[in-house]
Amino acid sequence: MKVLMVNGSSHQGCTFTALSEIGKVLEKEGIEWEIFNIGGGPLRDCIGCGGCKSQDCACVFNDDIANEFLKKAREADGYIFGSPVYFAHPSGRIISLLDRAFVAGKKIFLHKPAACIASARRGGTTATFDVLNKY
Repeated sequence: MKVLMVNGSSHQGCTFTALSEIGKVLEKEGIEWEIFNIGGGPLRDCIGCGGCKSQDCACVFNDDIANEFLKKAREADGYIFGSPVYFAHPSGRIISLLDRAFVAGKKIFLHKPAACIASARRGGTTATFDVLNKY
């Protein structure tokens, strides 16, 4: 079994640390895990062009982030999506990635378990958690 975790931050800070702690627990249970860092490079939004329907679950934008994530997601048995809270909502980066991934590769995620985490210093975790859980 393998769990793919997504760090929705541009940095390897609090969200990365929280995901790493979850990884330690998964490891104790004999579950393989990996953290996919979105990073700080360019990441486009989904424009709903439908090109992914003719490209076998790959986005037409070749920024590599979404398509690399989709390749890894295909092989995962479950997911954990993590985001820092920015102004009472998830990071725009994770929203852009998940919008593209779920449009291009909806069938990849069907019937697989997932969980979400939100890290914050102030309020907004409930709203962030709510948005992420809708995927």
